[in-house]
Amino acid sequence: MSGQHSIVALEPRARTLLPLNTLAIPLGLAGLAQAWSVATPALSTPFALVQAFWLIAALAWISTATAHAHRAKRVTRGISHQLTHFAHGPLAALLPLSAMLLGAHLHSTLPLAGTALTLISITAAAAFGAWMMSFWMRGDMALESVHGGYYLPISAAGLVGALAAARIGLNWLAIGSFAIGLFFWVVISMLLFLRLALRPTMPAPLVPTLAIMIAPPAVGAAAWLTISNGRPDALFGALTALTAFMVMVQAPLLARYRALPFSHGFWSFTFPVASVVALAITCLHLAQPIAWRVITIGLLGAVTILVVLIATKSILLIRKNSRRSTQ
Repeated sequence: MSGQHSIVALEPRARTLLPLNTLAIPLGLAGLAQAWSVATPALSTPFALVQAFWLIAALAWISTATAHAHRAKRVTRGISHQLTHFAHGPLAALLPLSAMLLGAHLHSTLPLAGTALTLISITAAAAFGAWMMSFWMRGDMALESVHGGYYLPISAAGLVGALAAARIGLNWLAIGSFAIGLFFWVVISMLLFLRLALRPTMPAPLVPTLAIMIAPPAVGAAAWLTISNGRPDALFGALTALTAFMVMVQAPLLARYRALPFSHGFWSFTFPVASVVALAITCLHLAQPIAWRVITIGLLGAVTILVVLIATKSILLIRKNSRRSTQ
């Protein structure tokens, strides 16, 4: 792997592919928009404000996808080099994941276009997930390569696909996607925990992917609640409890996260946190404890500040790198 990095480092910046972790930007923004949408029944949020968040996420998806496609035409190595990289390849699933959420939301205003975008995204994610799994099964993968991003191609794709399919009214597809996502959540969790327990410490650039661990149960709970027409049942309660436990697991990692130098990898925090906040807001709306609206506002404000802070630092980092490249 060190040899691969040295080759990339020797190539001019314009001739290297964009990092796949930048695809987390539209997903994080879509997650934030989703949190605002979930809070609308409780806070009577203006329709235009919520739509603005979704529009920003859509523009980020278009610009990010365009930037990757444009750069791919100019590089010496093809995109296949990234997709077959054991550390970076799974992150490509971020692109159809955010498109699923965008399609499901678009369905509320443009049903035909929203359904088409959702189905295309789910199909693309399924094809990529199947290919990625067959690639892993070749026997060349080292356990040290595994990180939180391994949830994305199959587990996250299945659970986000279930949420999106349920929202466009295709419960048969939602249940199938949910089953796939839940099964591979367990499989990947076992693989990841083995890697964390039995192998050397994960390198700093990949540490933010550990936050992805909280996303599958949170998205799964939201998907199941949508499939069950908003009726909380035992499975919803179980997935919510698992989400709470995985958030507790993250608490000891906060000091490690704070010690990391900022990078675009910090966008890995945004969608998982937004998913947990969206689930928490849903639970607050269902239970309506004392001051639940105030708590909702606090949670929504906190996740919005987190995303804005990461976006601001990302812009500053891009400017800093562009100055270095021109010197």
